[in-house]
Formats: sequence, C-alpha cells, structure tokens
Amino acid sequence: MASPDTRERPRTILHVDMDAFFAAVEQRDRPELRGRAVIIGADPRGGRGRGVVSTASYEARRFGVGSAMPISQAWRACPDGVYLPPDMERYARESRRVMETLRCFTDLVEPVSIDEAFLDVTASKRALGPGEVVARRLKKKIQEEIGLTASVGMASSKLVAKVASDMRKPDGLVVVPPGGEAAFLAPLPIRRLWGVGPRMEEALAKAGVVTIGDLARLEADRLERRLGAHGQDLQRLARGIDDRPVLAESAEAKSIGQEHTFGHDTADPERLRAMLLSLADNVGRRLRAHGFRARTLTLKYRDETFRTRTHARTLAAGVDSGNEIFDVVSALFAEVHRGRPVRLLGVYSSHFGSGSPQLELFAEDDVPSPADRLRDEVARRFGNDTLTRASLLGRRERRNPSDRPRE
Repeated sequence: MASPDTRERPRTILHVDMDAFFAAVEQRDRPELRGRAVIIGADPRGGRGRGVVSTASYEARRFGVGSAMPISQAWRACPDGVYLPPDMERYARESRRVMETLRCFTDLVEPVSIDEAFLDVTASKRALGPGEVVARRLKKKIQEEIGLTASVGMASSKLVAKVASDMRKPDGLVVVPPGGEAAFLAPLPIRRLWGVGPRMEEALAKAGVVTIGDLARLEADRLERRLGAHGQDLQRLARGIDDRPVLAESAEAKSIGQEHTFGHDTADPERLRAMLLSLADNVGRRLRAHGFRARTLTLKYRDETFRTRTHARTLAAGVDSGNEIFDVVSALFAEVHRGRPVRLLGVYSSHFGSGSPQLELFAEDDVPSPADRLRDEVARRFGNDTLTRASLLGRRERRNPSDRPRE
C-alpha cells in the first residue's frame, strides 16, 4: 500500500518567459531587423543618449549588451546595433495576446510582468495530457499564432519552474521532475535563489555558501547566526520547497486570503475546524467588501515537520459566502490532513468575478444572503469581531503576525 505522501499528486507549474520580448516584437514586425543586433532603450539617439537598455536581442547579447545597461555603454560595445525607443503600447498589446493564449490551457495564469507568467496546469492533464505535452503545445501555439518564441520551465513549484525557464534560452524547455528539485538547484550559484541580492550573496560567501546546494546543507545554527529567522525560509527554497500557489490575475487584486500560525502545533479537530471557519468567514467578508466572487479557493497547510502543501479547487460559479468557502476548504483539508499536528492554516481566494452569478432555476435571489448582509453591516459599524458564530465562542486564537490579510 502506498504511503500517504506518495498518494499526494505533485503540482505541475509552468513558468513562461518570452524571449527578448520587446526586441522580438520589433524583429517580427520589421523583417529587415531579423538577424541584427537590436537594442530597445529609453533614448533613440544611440550613444549620445542617457537612457538604459530595456531589452536586447540575442544578437546584441553576444556583444555583452544586456538589460539595465546604460545606452552609452551599449553603444560602445555594439556600435553597429539598431537602437530603437520602446513602443510600450504595442508591447502591452502583444502581452495581452500572449496572456490570452496561455489561458487557453488553464484558468490559473498569474502574470508577473509584461513578458512572463506562471501557470498551474495540474488539473489540465485529463483534457490536455501531461505537463510536458502542455508546455510543448503552448510554445507551438505562441509561435504559430503570435510569431514569437517563449522559454518554459516546468516543475512542481514556482521557484524551480522560474529558474528552469532561464536555463536554455531562447526557445527552451526544461523539465524538472518531482523529487529532483533539490538536485537541480544544488549546483547553481546562490544569486539565482529568490530573495538573495548582492549584499546577502556577499554575506553568504563569507560563510562558505557559494551555490544553492551549499545553503541547503548549511547547519541550522550557522544559518540562524547569519540570516536570523529569514534563514529557514531561504533554506527551504534552496531545498526546492516552495508552496506558493499560482494565483489568477484580477483587475484589482491577485488574491484575497488570510492565514494563521498556531502558537503551538495542534491536532485538536475542533480547534482546526474553528480556525478554518474563522478564516473562511474573514475571506468571505473581504470578498463581499470588494464586490468580488471567487471561483478558485486554495488551502495552505503546514504540519509540525514544516512540510507545506497548497491544495486548490476551481468552482463552476463564484462564491463570496463564508459558509460556501468553509465547505470547500474543509474538503480540501480532509484531502491533505494525515493526522499530524498542524502548524499553519491559510485560506486564499482568486479568479475573481464581480456582481451576481447567473441564477439556476428556482434558486433564491438573495446575493449575498440576509445573514451575510447583517454581519457585514454590524462589522462596518462596530468592528469585525462584534458578531461571531456560536461555534466560535471561546475559540478565538491569539493573533500572530502572519494573521494579517493577504491581497
């Protein structure tokens, strides 16, 4: 019989990064620029300007030209390049086309800049095939329909997928299989890890940490002396552990959620149920305050071993009621909880719509419900904790810094 952990289905996360996006758009639209060194900068006057490089084509990168380089320096390195001012309106239009193409493969698309996005295609397997098949189809669709190339990283977490997408540019695809995250990251320089800037890189070097693997193996006491409490989180990333969910974009917020870290790990089912109910109510109230209804609900779960899981469900219709949110996250909790004491619970909502949903035949038309409207009005007038459920009386947990709302 398989162990509980082997029954867990690993996520399939893609990071899609468009190759030299601004320059590629110019080369696509102007055939005379293809094969030439194209530098997109803030000033059209080449070496006489004071702008910086926004994007350089791969032909220009062979001369050492890169993003954020002063135009004057780029011109000295590549005087025969083609220097163009950015056309942000056109690039934004092409970015929207790219993101719409990505949404053909999953609703869970999280744009992180004009030319890159995360996708969670875990639930797309039944309809579209394994993650690598999805990635190849996605790349082909972008090239055929938009005329641009993208590099894709595929892994079980956002961090590893992001690193992987940068490994074989341009037009690359790098797949990191589940269980291979730490080995993939280990030989890479420490600066590739999220959260490591020049100062931290210098401090870690003094401790003998040069690669990501060095950090993953660093003794806990030395890590704490060097980095304090932040060190544990960074070491988890170095070991390929990254539970952050892919959150679908909305016009005003990417997600609305809240989490709670228990003062002492607990396996008390009533205490855990009460916390899920409290979190669901808080998220529902904030959704209604924004006028949002969420179609995707995500449970964040961390046990006593610090193992963290996120489990999401996308619904046919949006919800904004604490009762409905609680029903979904309770089911998600039952799927991931194996009886270990729990350290942290979080409830997140995303994939927003606004207004009332289309009602089914004979459905009641009170949206939100009278009880929710009453609770919202009392909360507005007297504070969020004035009116509470009877089942939560005497079960209020002491607030921790991690309890703050997340948006």
